[in-house]
Amino acid sequence: MNGILMLVLAIVVLVVAYLVYGRYLAKKWGVDPKRKTPALEMEDGVDYVPTSRQVVFGHQFASIAGAGPINGPIQAAIFGWVPVLLWVLLGAVFIGAVQDFGSIFTSVRNKGRSIGYVIELYLGKLGKRLFLLFIWLFSILVIAAFADIVASTFNGYNADLSTNLISGATATTSTIFIAVAVVLGFYVRYRKPTNMVTSAIAILALVACIAFGLALPLYISKTIWLYLVFAYILVASVVPVWALLQPRDFLNSFLLVFMIAAAVVGIFVANPTINLPAFSGFVVNGQQMFPILFVTIACGAVSGFHSLVSSGTASKQIRNEKDMLPIAYGAMLLESLVAVIALICAGAVFSDGALPAGTPPQIFAMAVAGFLAKTGIPTLASNTIITLAISAFALTSLDSVARIGRLCFQELFMDSSTDEKKMGSLKKLLTNKYFATIVTLIVGYLLSVNGYARIWPLFGSANQLVSALALCAIAIFLKKTSKKGSMIWVPMFFMLGVTFTALFQIIIVRFGKIGSGNFILLDDGMQLVFALLLVGLGLIIAVKSIRTLFFEKDKQEEKTAA
Repeated sequence: MNGILMLVLAIVVLVVAYLVYGRYLAKKWGVDPKRKTPALEMEDGVDYVPTSRQVVFGHQFASIAGAGPINGPIQAAIFGWVPVLLWVLLGAVFIGAVQDFGSIFTSVRNKGRSIGYVIELYLGKLGKRLFLLFIWLFSILVIAAFADIVASTFNGYNADLSTNLISGATATTSTIFIAVAVVLGFYVRYRKPTNMVTSAIAILALVACIAFGLALPLYISKTIWLYLVFAYILVASVVPVWALLQPRDFLNSFLLVFMIAAAVVGIFVANPTINLPAFSGFVVNGQQMFPILFVTIACGAVSGFHSLVSSGTASKQIRNEKDMLPIAYGAMLLESLVAVIALICAGAVFSDGALPAGTPPQIFAMAVAGFLAKTGIPTLASNTIITLAISAFALTSLDSVARIGRLCFQELFMDSSTDEKKMGSLKKLLTNKYFATIVTLIVGYLLSVNGYARIWPLFGSANQLVSALALCAIAIFLKKTSKKGSMIWVPMFFMLGVTFTALFQIIIVRFGKIGSGNFILLDDGMQLVFALLLVGLGLIIAVKSIRTLFFEKDKQEEKTAA
């Protein structure tokens, strides 16, 4: 197999899926371009902000992608390229994109509220609180994994303590990039320039940031960067979306277009050979393909985190219902293409039975830079830009999930009947956005110091269980509003089976280490506690959802926005 054939095959499958299955879903669910969206109906200038399709697409894609579609396929490549490719394409078309589209549709039809609200509506306040606690725990895992990846990418020193120019240049560029995003946010907010003017400014700013980064690289250790990353997301998760989230995602959209275009051009020019074996076996290095493949590759195939972004932030910015298909279903398919490109990169640099040393984003950047070198583009420049793009996506996911985790923590101690003016001192503290953010980030930091590789299996399992629970909520909403929802059932049960199997395996392994002398409290202990909590909460919510979906008869017509 060569890279061009694999890439063309993926593009054809994804384009046909969008034009056929995506439009089929929009028709069956009753997407209505004339219907007023929550962004217009409830505009508040903070969360509910009607925004152009291009900007929301940029936010959605940058938030859901992160380093996930690159990390997962490269780590799962040990099973061979065939199972990875099949799961990425089939998973994205029939599960991942359906979940993302269903989540944003369900949220928009419920005044832009989150999946947690839908669960409360049909499963009661207890169901919602259990789901919020589950999502809070999951948010911590995302923060821990992605913070470590970003800090490792920015680490200015190699293992032998020599300086790493690419990492240093990426760190400088990323830092300036954030400052430019803030300035752009205020400019757009108060001067309201045209899209053409904003785009021109964004492109010029990006070029200037990259040039500055290459000229003045920052050499800071990973430990310090980890502190700085957490300081950044502390601020980013509490400021209004227009001040940082939207403009930074708009800037990111140009990076992602360049990264994908550069990788595609590089593959067509270099036509790399896929050196990975087609299939390595059902058990590799002691890991069983089921369920490991399906939890290792989350972003790129299906990811529960996407449902939180779709219903937590993007749904509040939708200006027209017809924008939901390209923003949700389309962004997921584009992420799937990135995962295929990552697989091609892994296959190209695979040699002597192993991948090169380094994190998956570094391997990806190295491979793409190698492809582009054949077009005459300097390796240093292309490697820096690709690494910058990946780190920018990871940072976007970080502050998005920190915001989601903070909101979940606050909502745990509030409900629709809570009077904020009459809350006691303790409840005021627990619902304070700064306190909620700090608590979330402290626990995330304690997990992150163990490295992303040790966290990833638990993160992947939790992530896919969020997907299963989100599919449960979507299926219930579609049933209660008399819409066709049978296409949700098979993905829902499949994801439940995958995730509970993976979590039980983690629990068994961690329990087996107790008393062996290899049990590390702040690593194995925390992961064991997280896994037990996730299984317990997930089982309760899943059972309640399935009972409501299949075994309860409607007593009266639901008063929802059908």
